[in-house]
Formats: sequence, C-alpha cells, structure tokens
Amino acid sequence: MIIRTHEDVTTAVLAELERATNPRFKEIMTQAVKHLHGFVRDARLTEPEFHQACAWIAQLGQLTTASHNEVVLISGSLGISSLVCLLNNGDKGQTETTANLMGPFWRENSPRMAKGSSIVQTPTAGVPLFVNAWVRDQQGRPVEGADVDIWQTSGEGYYENQDPKQSDMNLRGKFSTDNQGHIAFQSVKPGAYPIPLSGPVGALLRAQGRHNMRPAHIHFMIHKSGYKTQFSQVYSSDDPHLETDVQFGVTQSLIGQYVLHSGEPSPAGDTGPWFSLDHHFVIEPGQTHLPKPPITGKSTGERPLQQVLARRA
Repeated sequence: MIIRTHEDVTTAVLAELERATNPRFKEIMTQAVKHLHGFVRDARLTEPEFHQACAWIAQLGQLTTASHNEVVLISGSLGISSLVCLLNNGDKGQTETTANLMGPFWRENSPRMAKGSSIVQTPTAGVPLFVNAWVRDQQGRPVEGADVDIWQTSGEGYYENQDPKQSDMNLRGKFSTDNQGHIAFQSVKPGAYPIPLSGPVGALLRAQGRHNMRPAHIHFMIHKSGYKTQFSQVYSSDDPHLETDVQFGVTQSLIGQYVLHSGEPSPAGDTGPWFSLDHHFVIEPGQTHLPKPPITGKSTGERPLQQVLARRA
C-alpha cells in the first residue's frame, strides 16, 4: 500500500496482519498496533521523544542479566504485572485471589527441605520468624503434595543473589504440603527494600516524584499438577510502604499478620523477640506451568548500595 497520510500507516499495518495464521497472535498484534498507533497520535509524540523511548527499550534489555531483570522491574513499576495477574486469577478477575506478582528474583532449583526447617543457611540479619501456611482449593479442601517455593530478603532488604555475603540460595527453600495442605519453616523477618535506580526504571520514578520502596514480604510459589501455578507475596502488616508500593503489588488478601512475641521462648526454644506468621492460600484448577526464571545466577563483587528516593508530596 502506498502511504499518503498518517492514517494510511495504521491501515496498512493492520492489513498485513490479516496474513497471520495463528488466531491468538493475530488478535494480540491487532490490538497492540491499534493502541500503539493511538498512543503516538494521542500523545503527539515528537521524533526526539520517539528516539528516546527506543533508547529506553534497548536499555531494558542491555541491563537484564543473570542476576537482574530490568524488563520485569519496569513492568511492575507501571502496574502492568499486577494488572495481568489480577485479570488472570480469581475467576478471571471476578473474585479476590491470593495470586500476586512473580517478581524479578525467583530462581529455579532451590533446596528441598523438611517441614519446619530453617531456610537461613548463613548468619543473616533479621529477627527470627516462624511461618505456617496452608494451601486449599476453591472448595476449601486441603491440597496435599503441592510444592511451595519460598524466597525472601534478609532483614537488611537484600536477596541472596544481590549479596555476596549470603551463601548461594540463602533464604530460599522448597517445601511440600502435607495432608492438611500445611507447610512450616523458620526464617528471619524480611526487610523492605528499594528497587534499583540505575536504569530506565530509576528515570521513570524520578520523573514522577515517586519513591522506590517495596514493603517487606515473603514470596510463595505453589505448584501442583492439575492446578494453575500461583505466585504470591505475603506483605508485612506493619510496613509503612503498603499504600505506596512501587510495584503496585499489595492486595488486601496478601497482607499478612506478622505477630511479634516477647518474653516467651520461640518454637525453637530461643529467647528474645521473634515473629510468627500464619497465612492461607487458595489455588485454582488449571494448567500447571512454570515460567522461565527471571534470573539464573548470583551477582559478584560488592552488594549494591541501597539508594532511596523521597516521595514527592
């Protein structure tokens, strides 16, 4: 098609999509073209702005490594990750769900552990934490034999892959639910943490006057044949960043009650303050599938400096 006006460009691109043989690919790409072309028109995008956007997109890929995923980071910072999750869980967005963001820090092959074991493998900053969790189906029945991957930050707010001081796979573990759908493990209370600011995500947050903090949380990935794989994050009820999470991930059903205990021995018999957390998850029937891990390795060198942005009033 010979282009005469800017409207012809959209018409021509959509016409070429008619050649696609995969119906779902055709549907997705048709909507993508319509919305992208509409965005260019509505925003009155200038040529310098277009070139800047292309440079940002290229940088997202360039900054994605074995231990850091800038693409997942910006998807969360724009609310896209949360939106996709909520539209695809809870009966396609009709009901509340315990599904949540996968995040950029899940790794495969975490060590399998016995019920009640500690996922603290090296001395790690943080107040002791004892977790009980239950997995049930939509009818309230316990789900036995589900694998539950756990990962979290230290009390200082570092995942092990970011921190050379932590051993490989520290604060990570895999548990199996018993006939009551129950798992239990020991850990330390995770800390809130700032997301990295060195790439396009940092520029985005600075331009909006936003802070870059994630509230403290523990990740749970629940996986069993016949059920849809569920990623969850259980957020700490006492965290000051619940209302302003930089990744828009906090949902009411995943605010966990981390209860402080003082003056009584912990389940391990230790003295001093400790926390407990009890939480329930509901998983849905569906296709069992594990996505490609966002990261595959551990960073080397010094652990990153935690730079925190102030949130503009």
